[in-house]
Amino acid sequence: MRTSHFLAALAFLLFLTGCGRYADFALPAPQASGPRAPFKWEANPEPVIPRGDLSDVLNPSVIHFQGAYWNLYSEFDDRTHAWHTAAATSPDGLAWTKLGRVLSPETSEGAYIAANGSALVVGDELLYWYEIGYPLRIALARSRDGKNWTRHGEAVVPLGPRGSFDERAVADPYVIRAAGNFYMFYLGQDRARRQSLGIARSADGVIWEKLRTNPILEPGAPGAFDENGLGEPAVWASGGQWWMLYTGRDKKEQRRMGLAHSVDGLRWERLPNFVISGSTTWDSQVVCDPSLEQMPDGTIRIWFGGGDVARPDQGIHGQIGVGVLRGDVSIP
Repeated sequence: MRTSHFLAALAFLLFLTGCGRYADFALPAPQASGPRAPFKWEANPEPVIPRGDLSDVLNPSVIHFQGAYWNLYSEFDDRTHAWHTAAATSPDGLAWTKLGRVLSPETSEGAYIAANGSALVVGDELLYWYEIGYPLRIALARSRDGKNWTRHGEAVVPLGPRGSFDERAVADPYVIRAAGNFYMFYLGQDRARRQSLGIARSADGVIWEKLRTNPILEPGAPGAFDENGLGEPAVWASGGQWWMLYTGRDKKEQRRMGLAHSVDGLRWERLPNFVISGSTTWDSQVVCDPSLEQMPDGTIRIWFGGGDVARPDQGIHGQIGVGVLRGDVSIP
């Protein structure tokens, strides 16, 4: 009897971890049109969303919704010692009107964070995947007006099993749609506190299966700008490649952005000698959190976070800026 119970339990666990939660897949072929390397970075000198009297405003997620630009970004409040999601709108992506907080931590999710998310418009609805709890996991909320939100109720992307690259944290979601599926690029942290990037796939944005061979990009070599960890990916397709901007941390906790490319979304290669650093005082120590828009003129507009204090978490004097990636759009 004990043996049969054990075998039944083992079969159930194998179903959950082997079939229901993990899979082998690839992204569809990237479009041939649009910019390709080499890329050149140009940033506006001043932030477009300043922090005001807050410790930090970071993690922009910008989409078109109901005829305007919407930005769901993160605020860290020293008084509550927590991260909240706030919203702002804009006619052009440059001049923003703040609407206030739309999501704050709830006891059931953990008291530290309900922020650092990725928004996507699906039909007439906004879907927003965001971080909750400690250890960090990824949850989902929905809205039809950008102001009133309904939480899904529990994490939709949980921690990985013992020994996995995301055993200790699942964070920094960035969600795209391609060929009818949702694809989430995210940060995973293992028991050695190494932070790498992985990918998951979903048909509905709620039930996710992680790539069986995760991670897809690991920390750089000793001395590299990303030797201490990776996070905050942002992905698009153009010029026959998938491209991914991501945040890299060095040993001093300075943060900069790198660029990687892939033909299938699984095997990524860093673009050599391409690192985006801060160019002014306000983002001199931290450049992070990209959110992107492919523009009609072939450029890639990037909203990003910046700060003048090198720290691994909050307290970097974070503000939100905007810049442009200009690539080669000639026909090969």
